[in-house]
Amino acid sequence: MNLKLFNTLTKTKEDFNPINHKSIKMYACGPTLYNNPHIGNFRPIIVFDILFRILQLKFGKGNVTYVRNITDIDDKIINKANELKISTKKLVEQTQKIYHEDLKSLSILEPTHEPKATEYISKMIDMITSLIQKEYAYFSSNHVLFESKKFKNYGALSKFSLKDIISGARVEVAEYKKNPEDFVLWKPSKDNEPYWESPWGKGRPGWHIECSAMIAELLGPTIDIHAGGLDLIFPHHENEIAQSCCYHDQNMANYWLHNGFINFEGEKMSKSLGNITIMNDLLNLHNPISIKYAILTTHYRQPIDFSNDLLKYSSNIVSKWRDFIKKATNNHLDQDFLKALEDDLNTPQALMRLQQIFNDLKKAPEDIELSNYFNNGLSLLGLVPHFQKIELSLDNDDIENMIARRADAKSNKNFELADQIREELLQNGIILEDTKSGTKWKKT
Repeated sequence: MNLKLFNTLTKTKEDFNPINHKSIKMYACGPTLYNNPHIGNFRPIIVFDILFRILQLKFGKGNVTYVRNITDIDDKIINKANELKISTKKLVEQTQKIYHEDLKSLSILEPTHEPKATEYISKMIDMITSLIQKEYAYFSSNHVLFESKKFKNYGALSKFSLKDIISGARVEVAEYKKNPEDFVLWKPSKDNEPYWESPWGKGRPGWHIECSAMIAELLGPTIDIHAGGLDLIFPHHENEIAQSCCYHDQNMANYWLHNGFINFEGEKMSKSLGNITIMNDLLNLHNPISIKYAILTTHYRQPIDFSNDLLKYSSNIVSKWRDFIKKATNNHLDQDFLKALEDDLNTPQALMRLQQIFNDLKKAPEDIELSNYFNNGLSLLGLVPHFQKIELSLDNDDIENMIARRADAKSNKNFELADQIREELLQNGIILEDTKSGTKWKKT
């Protein structure tokens, strides 16, 4: 079966036909590191990590280049850094450390490249200069703006017309714009804000040009897959397409993939509702694989109703797997399991098939083929590491002493030490659960 992907651009499920079978190019929008990432940030990371694994399986590990960026300059970052009275660089360093720890806990593969926006300012300036020369962009009141109506396919991804965009108040209205739908490529920096020298004065890039520059530099003019959250379709991805196509004079990406939102206890996750769930907090309370399993129970394009009940259900399922985790003796995958994943990453169907294999394996635990199907399936989904049996080097007294040290560290607001102790225990096969009555622990 060919890999099939739902293309947001065409609104259809299509066979995946790469530009070059020996050089698959994929880009996914990563987080803006102004705060500890929440579970909504991790849904696309988890889902597109699985796509990365499937592409490597089908085309070879050396033939897939996956870029997942980090936004390290943005209004939110600047505002948060000012609030904390620290530099934007310091803020990003702090949040990136936690972000990377979370990725490790969730067994997310490292992408081929993980660029930061500020590392590509010169490429952004080069692109903006070219867009001005081609008369797709203009300078106004120390800003450089892209003139959206000059790109004839503007709105093709979101299916919004310029009239829809304006009437729906989907754009910022500003005096320095020729038209309301025009978007910023470069802006002047305010006092005490980070800035870079440019032909248009001291300033910083707009958000959208960042991804276009990183893609152009690391992957080239046209890529196979561009992925991200549903909320990025407009304006971010729409604007990326406009500026990249006009700069390169060719298509930007052939397949556009977008994951759905996460609802919390039946409500859409949002700051205003106060239901943003920080991943680091969840990892303190739950097995990482249970969290990951919970996210995969819903198809990536559909909204997830994330709840404590879902986490309990997931924990119950995966806890039954522990005694059956073994190192597979070959790379064989059950074909029904693989077909589900090749059908637009149908993880709910793949998990159902995996559970069927597990049920059969319980009846015949010595069946090598079933064991390999089960363990290779878990491996492809990134659900294995924290279930490996570990010979514990710590006795109960050691564990309790470390928990006490962690509690002291937290009370003294030494959260870095507290995280280090938690990670050390996790590496020794101990999962902590912080409750109202104190910290409990259990073996993985």
